[in-house]
Amino acid sequence: MTEILSISDLATQYVNEALSSSTKVQESNSEDAFSSILSSAMQMIKETNDLSNAANAEQMNFALGYSDNTHDLAIAQQKAALSLQYTVAVKNKVIEAYKEIMNMQI
Repeated sequence: MTEILSISDLATQYVNEALSSSTKVQESNSEDAFSSILSSAMQMIKETNDLSNAANAEQMNFALGYSDNTHDLAIAQQKAALSLQYTVAVKNKVIEAYKEIMNMQI
């Protein structure tokens, strides 16, 4: 149960990082804020990739007969799917914000 809760906590972690970086914008220049948001996004992509690789490894272990626990397989696959859905949702919001900024009149 704690493993499944960690997926929902992942979203909270990235939101908190983005909020803390936005408060740093007032204290520092925008280049530092952009780099912290970019590094947070890259970390999210790395974690998504790691979860996907873990799900693939668990699937191979199950297929080869090294593991007979379907629960671990289902949990690994669900973690990878949720992480990918969250990453895609964040990407879509970033693109939406970019388009909105590009449409602004100066």
